[in-house]
This record gives sequence, C-alpha cells and structure tokens, in this order.
Amino acid sequence: MSRVLPRPGERAVNHVLRGSPMALERLRPHAGRTVGFHVGPFVIVLTVQTTGEVASAVAGAPRDLDVRISPFLLPRLAAGEEAAFREIEMQGDAELAQEVSFLARNLSWDAEEDLARVVGDIAAHRMAGAARSLARWSRDATLRMAQGAAEYWTEESPLIASRVKVESFAREVSELRDAVDRLEKRVERLEGSKR
Repeated sequence: MSRVLPRPGERAVNHVLRGSPMALERLRPHAGRTVGFHVGPFVIVLTVQTTGEVASAVAGAPRDLDVRISPFLLPRLAAGEEAAFREIEMQGDAELAQEVSFLARNLSWDAEEDLARVVGDIAAHRMAGAARSLARWSRDATLRMAQGAAEYWTEESPLIASRVKVESFAREVSELRDAVDRLEKRVERLEGSKR
C-alpha cells in the first residue's frame, strides 16, 4: 500500500525543517532528489526543493534513496535511541543517505515554542515540563521494572544465572580441572613406579 504524504503532513515536515536553517542548508544541494520512506505498509515519497524544503513527489518519480523503517523502531527513534538509528535500512545515493541520517539524528521539533503561540508562554512551558516529566517517569519506571524482573529471575526464581554465580561456577570448574590434572599425574607416576 502506498500513501502520499498529505498536505498537513508535508507542512509539518517543512515547519520542522524551517525551524532549523542548518537543515535547509544541508538539503539544498540535494534539490530535485527524491526519497522514499517505507514505514510498514506505508510509503511516503518526498522530493527535495531548491529551498531545502520538501514536497510530495510526482507519482512514478524515480527514487534516489529508499529508507526502510520498521514500525517497531518508531518508539525507539522517538526516544532518540542511537542503536535504533543504526537499524534503519537505506539503499541508494550514499551522500543523500548521509544527510537524511544526520538530520534524523539531529533535527528536533521545538513543540514548546509552537505550543506557546497557541496557549501562551507560561502554559506552554508548564505543559512541556509535564510532558518531559512524564517521559522521564516512564523511562525510569521501565528501567525499575526491568531491574526488578532481572533480580526476580536471578534470585527468586532463577531462570537466569547471576554474574556472581556464573563466575563462581567457572572458578569451580577450573579448580576441578586442575584437581583432575593433578590426579592424572599421580596415577601416571604410580603406574610408572610399578613397571
């Protein structure tokens, strides 16, 4: 299934690009090049304009770059997880791929500034602060839950061996191997003395 980026979506992307003159500057040399973004069943095809902004590509336009993003990566990308960026597949123009990758990592939307235009500076600042706190709480809660599960699985219901137990087991195996080696040498000496 192929979907064209709707005008409001196109305007939103260009709004974020205009918020960063560096982004427009980096995209200008790629004017006329077309990028297809594949996210699950959706395909969004954009052409870079001479201003550095983007527009929906003409139907059937050849693509200079195809970017494939698993829908499962989207939350990780939104959280800025570096490992998620490395899982994005890109095929085509290497120079354009490098710019798209750079912008994906470094371009961000200043939602607080846009919100301030609608509800005012103070309300926007409080709303953005609440959103940041919620995101931080969510991250911390996820980390605590993962740590609790790991502790439960290593200590209470040992499905996973703890590092200390694995190290202890490895040390005991090594000691046993040394003891077996010493015993074999004694047996060899005893057999040699009987001959």
